Amino acid sequence: MIKPEEAWRRIAKEIEPLEVVERNRVEAGGFVIGRALEARVDVPATDVSAMDGYALAGDAGADGDFEVVGIIAAGDSPGFELPPDRAVRIMTGATVPENADRVVPIEETDGGVDRVVVSSDPGPGRHIRRQGEVLRSGRPLLERGALLTPGALGLLATHGFAKVPVVSEPSVAILTTGDEVVSPETTPAPGQLRDSHTDFLSAAARATTSNVTPLGIVEDDAVAIAERVEEGLLADVLLVSGGVSMGEFDLVEGVLREAGCDFLFDSVSIQPGKPLAVARHEGGLVFGLPGNPASAMVCFWLFVRPALRRLRGLRDEFWQGALSARSLEPLPGSRGRDLFLPAEVRFEQGEPLARTVLPRGSHDLAAYARGTALARIPASSEPAPAGSRCEVLPLENWTATAQP
Repeated sequence: MIKPEEAWRRIAKEIEPLEVVERNRVEAGGFVIGRALEARVDVPATDVSAMDGYALAGDAGADGDFEVVGIIAAGDSPGFELPPDRAVRIMTGATVPENADRVVPIEETDGGVDRVVVSSDPGPGRHIRRQGEVLRSGRPLLERGALLTPGALGLLATHGFAKVPVVSEPSVAILTTGDEVVSPETTPAPGQLRDSHTDFLSAAARATTSNVTPLGIVEDDAVAIAERVEEGLLADVLLVSGGVSMGEFDLVEGVLREAGCDFLFDSVSIQPGKPLAVARHEGGLVFGLPGNPASAMVCFWLFVRPALRRLRGLRDEFWQGALSARSLEPLPGSRGRDLFLPAEVRFEQGEPLARTVLPRGSHDLAAYARGTALARIPASSEPAPAGSRCEVLPLENWTATAQP
């Protein structure tokens, strides 16, 4: 049994970002750029006015009086010639005449139409945005590995990118095992239970990739499991829930070995989630998740999510993004393993406050379903009173939680 940090180190060693593909810009939000991009145009494209006002050539002086010889709007073609000792009305973003060297804001004039009186001179070059002052054509635009945020998409649009090279989404296959497991639409017979793994894993994985394929439920039979596993190994990541512990019907690890998978580890020093098994094969990774729902959830958040994000080219690590919070409840101690508890988090005057929920065990789906974060109680910790500090890992967007 290895520590969670060591488990993650072994997983991360096997992960490289997926291949780079071309994607339509309008569908590329949230993806990672696969190669560096260069600017295609100067920004601004010409010298333009930064203000609504009057363009002048030379010293305006205080109380200068000028004939207004025209108006230039944003979008007008360049080439307007400004006669000496004259002014032209100009709008923000409009091309400045070549011989004009300053723009006087309209609020520093009398706003005249045929003639204008200038109350102050801004000086040479003022209120003019020079061609290429933001970016020159051919200069770096976005680096390889940059996340395509809404702002980045807007930037690409201004440079005419219709398609963008991005890191591919990982494909994820989900398989649930167990003779006792039936679909959520089925009324369970005595001794049976409805499948919660597929819905949880599908929804959680789709927060990172849209390429998710549920393979259904398979009984505890090595031949049947092998058939589904063969299909699942075509995906970049196969998630198998159940069948990875030490019981007589825990057949998944044997099937995976027969399929050519090499195990990185088969237990982790965490509670819940100890019987996590992770393997590699030529086509990707396999996560053998515990059958208990809380254990599967914790293992997904701690290991599967950062692995999927790294495959997409995003930077992520075990426990990355955790915050220090003040606990609103007493914290239990922990013995030989790190304990991960569901927690509900809110902010008060900028400080994260965590209300931990004590589950009845790794089967307590109700407790873990309430959590918007995981609280970590390090191994060998003593119980702590309410008000103590604890680390919490966000699972959801805390600012978007529903009103009570």
